[in-house]
Amino acid sequence: MSEATDTRTPDTRPTGGLSAQYQPGEVEQRRYEKWVSEGYFEADASSDKPPFTIVIPPPNVTGSLHMGHAFEHTLMDSLSRRRRMQGYEALWLPGMDHAGIATQNVVERQLAAQGLSRHDLGREKFIERVWQWKAESGGAILGQMKRLGDSVAWSRERFTMDEGLSRAVQTIFKRLYEDDLIYRANRIINWCPRCLTALSDIEVEHSDDDGELVSIRYGEGDNAIVVATTRAETMLGDTAVAVHPDDERYKHLIGTEVELPLTGRRIPIVADEHVDPSFGTGAVKVTPAHDPNDFEIGQRHNLPSITMMDERAVVTVPGPFEGLDRYEARPAVVAALREDGRIVAEKRPYVHSVGHCARCKTTVEPRLSLQWFVNTKPLAQAAGDAVRDGRVAIEPAELAKRYFAWVDNMHDWCISRQLWWGHRIPIWYGPDGEVVCVGPDEEPPTGEGWHQDEDVLDTWFSSGLWPFSTLGWPEKTVDLAKFYPTSVLVTGYDILFFWVARMMMFGLYAMDGKQPFDVVALHGMVRDQHGKKMSKSFGNVVDPLDWIERFGADATRFTLARGANPGSDVPVSEEWCQGSRNFCNKLWNATRFAMMNGATVTGDLPPASELSTIDKWILSRLQHVTAEVDEHFENYEFAKVCDALYHFAWDDVCDWYVELSKPVFAAGDAETAKTQRVLGHVLDQLLRLLHPVIPFVTEELWIALTGGETVMRATWPVADQAWIDDAAEEELAALQKVVTEVRRFRSDQGLKPSQRVSAALTGLGNVGIDTHEPLIRSLARLNAPGEDFTATATLAVTGAITVDLDTRGTIDVAAERARLEKDRAAAEKEAAQCRAKLGNEAFVGKAPEQVVTKIKDRLTTAETDLARIAAALKALPTS
Repeated sequence: MSEATDTRTPDTRPTGGLSAQYQPGEVEQRRYEKWVSEGYFEADASSDKPPFTIVIPPPNVTGSLHMGHAFEHTLMDSLSRRRRMQGYEALWLPGMDHAGIATQNVVERQLAAQGLSRHDLGREKFIERVWQWKAESGGAILGQMKRLGDSVAWSRERFTMDEGLSRAVQTIFKRLYEDDLIYRANRIINWCPRCLTALSDIEVEHSDDDGELVSIRYGEGDNAIVVATTRAETMLGDTAVAVHPDDERYKHLIGTEVELPLTGRRIPIVADEHVDPSFGTGAVKVTPAHDPNDFEIGQRHNLPSITMMDERAVVTVPGPFEGLDRYEARPAVVAALREDGRIVAEKRPYVHSVGHCARCKTTVEPRLSLQWFVNTKPLAQAAGDAVRDGRVAIEPAELAKRYFAWVDNMHDWCISRQLWWGHRIPIWYGPDGEVVCVGPDEEPPTGEGWHQDEDVLDTWFSSGLWPFSTLGWPEKTVDLAKFYPTSVLVTGYDILFFWVARMMMFGLYAMDGKQPFDVVALHGMVRDQHGKKMSKSFGNVVDPLDWIERFGADATRFTLARGANPGSDVPVSEEWCQGSRNFCNKLWNATRFAMMNGATVTGDLPPASELSTIDKWILSRLQHVTAEVDEHFENYEFAKVCDALYHFAWDDVCDWYVELSKPVFAAGDAETAKTQRVLGHVLDQLLRLLHPVIPFVTEELWIALTGGETVMRATWPVADQAWIDDAAEEELAALQKVVTEVRRFRSDQGLKPSQRVSAALTGLGNVGIDTHEPLIRSLARLNAPGEDFTATATLAVTGAITVDLDTRGTIDVAAERARLEKDRAAAEKEAAQCRAKLGNEAFVGKAPEQVVTKIKDRLTTAETDLARIAAALKALPTS
C-alpha cells in the first residue's frame, strides 16, 4: 500500500504546532474562512469529473438555525465532503426561500409598531420595504450555516425571488396554463382569517383542542333528524342534511325537506354514500361553502353554497348574528337553539383535531373561494411512476408506501395566496373579460381596463422548481447539463408529500421526464433524549448555536449524525454532546502523542512480512472499518458510520494500539521506525474517514500530521484486502481478552491502577500469545510470581488461559464484599424496573422506539453488571 503524498515534508516540530488541548473556537472560524477563500467548496461545470449534486432545502429568509437544520445540514455536508474526496465534482448549492406569509408578517409587524399598515404604503412601496428588510435583516441563517461548517458553493447562492428564479416561475406557469394544468375556480381551501390568505396543507398545523359537540334537532315529529357539530355557527350556511342511502332509519326522509332552525329556510335531505352511518347519528349537516367534505357532497347533489362568514371569520348572514366573530357567534347560536328547544345533547369538553395557521396560530377556516389551482392528476401520476420504475429511489424503502399513498390520491393544489410578497400571478384581465397569461419575454397588455391578478403564488410553487431553476432553467445552461438530475435529496419525512412530491411533479414536467434527484434520503425529527418532540411549550428546545459555542461544531455534528438512522427520529442530549467533545479531544491527544513519538506519513508502508503482529492487526482493522464506513455511507446510515469510526478510533487506535506501541517507541530500535510509519498511516486514514462528519478538528490534525494543504482534497480511503490479516486479529483478540479480564477484576476489587499484583499466567501458548507475556504484564500491572507467591484468586479467561493472582494485602475483603453486595442490590433493582416497563404492553406500544431501545439497553447493562458482580464475589479471597 503506497501513499499518494510521498513528497510532503512533515512538520519538524514535535506536535506540528498543536496546542496541549483542542480549542474549537480557535480553529473553526480560521479554517472555514480559509476553505471559502481557497474555493474548496466551489464546483466546476466544465470538469470531466463525475458530478454529485445536492440542492439545499431552502430555509426561510426569516429563519434561524434550529436543531433540525443543524441535523439535516450535517448529513448533506457529510455526503458532499466525502464525494469531493472520492474525486467527484461535488456541488452543494445553497439558497433561501422568500417565505411569503412569514416574511410579510415580519414586515407588517414592524409597520404596525409605527401605527401603519401595508395599505398605508401601497403595494409597490410595501414590496420595496420587504426587500429593504431582506437586505438588512434577512438571511441570518446563512452566517449560522458557516458556523456549522456547511461546505456549500457560496458563489452560487440563490433566492426564490431572484431574477433567474422569477423567470423560471413565469415560464412554468405559462406552460402549465397553456397545457390546461392550471385553472381558476371556486373551491374549498384552507383560509387564515388573520393572515387573510389561502394556505397550503403544509402551512396548517393540527392539534387536539378542547371544543364542544352540540347535537341539534332539525324538523319536527317523525320528520325530525338530529345532526352533531363542533361549529354550530356554520349551520347558518347549511343547504342540506345528508344520510347514507342504505340507512334504514332515514330512508323515509330521503328526498324530503326539513326546516333549518333559526333561519326559516327549508333544505333537502339527500342520500350520499360517503356518509358513515355508524358515526354519530348517521346524519350530517351539509355546509358546502365551509367544509371540504360538504363541498364535495354539494357538488354531487347540485346544492347551493352559502358563504356565511367573510374573510375575517365574521358572520355575514342577515339577522341577529350578523357582524359577530365566529367565536362570538358560536355560543350565541347555541343559546338561541337551546331557547328554541333544538339542542338534543351537549358534550363539553370535546377534544377534536383543529387546524391552525403555522405562522400566526390562528384557527384555520375551510372557505369557498375563487383561487388558482394546479391540476395535479397527470403530474402526480408521473411522480408516482418515477419511483415505481426505479428512476428515483426512496430511502428507507419502506417509506415509499407513504409517498404512493399521497401522490396516488392527490387533490388539486391551490397555488394562489392573497399576499403582496411573492411571485405575482402572471395573469392579466381585460375590460371585456379577456384573460391573458404573460410569459417572461412577453409584454403585458396595456390600455384602459387591463389589470394584473392581485394574488401571488404559493411559496411551494417556486421551491418546487428548486432542483433545476437554481441551475439556470429555463435556459439550457452548462450547469443544468452537468448537475441535473441532482444526486440525492436529503430531507425530513414530514415534507415528503408537500415539497418532495411537488419537486417531482415539476421536475419531470419541465425536464422532459428527467427526475429532479436520483435518491430521496429521508430522515426523522430531532427529539430530546427521552424521545419527546422539541417544543418551546415543553421547555426542551435546544439551540445548536449554544452547543457550537460551548462544545464546538464538530461535537454538535457528531452528536446529531450518530443518531441518524434512515427515516427514524433522532434523540439528542447535552450529555451526548459532551461525549462527542471528549471524542474530539481524544483524537487530538492521540495525534499529539503520535507526532511527539515520530509518527510519519512519508514513504511506503513496510511490507507486512516485516511488521509486528500488533502493526499488522491495526492495519487489518483499518481495512475492515474503511469498508464498513463506505457501505454505511452508501446506504445513508450515518449513525453506523459514526459508530464504526468512534469505536475504531477510541477503542482500537487510542485505547489499544497507542498503548501497545509505547514500549516500541521507548525501545528506539529498528521496529520503532516501522511502528512510527504505521501509526502515521492509520491516523492519516482515520482523519480522512472522519472528516466528512467532523471537518474542523480533522483538518487541523491532518495538516499538522501530514503537512498537506487540506484534508478536503486528500484521497478518500479505499479498503485494501491485501492488508486483511485474520491471524493477527485473532491473536490480538486473545491478548485483549486477557488484559480486559484482569483489568475488570482489578476494578471490581478496588485496586488502584498503579498498584501491581503478582500473578501466574497459564495457557498463553495454547492460543499463541506467549510471546506477548511481558506486554500483557505491563498493560495489566502484573508482577511475576515470587517465591512466596500464593494464589488467592483465579480468573478463567478462556478455556485455555487462567490467571492466578496473589491479592494478599491488597484488598479489604470485608469492605469489598459489602461494596459488591450494595452494587448487586442496585443492579437487581434496575433490572426489575426495566423488566416491568418492557413487560407493560401499553407502555411498549405507545413509547417511541428510541425510548424502548434505551430501556432494553439498560436491562442488558444491568444483567451484565449482575454477572460481573457475581464473578467478583466468587473471586474474593475466603480469608
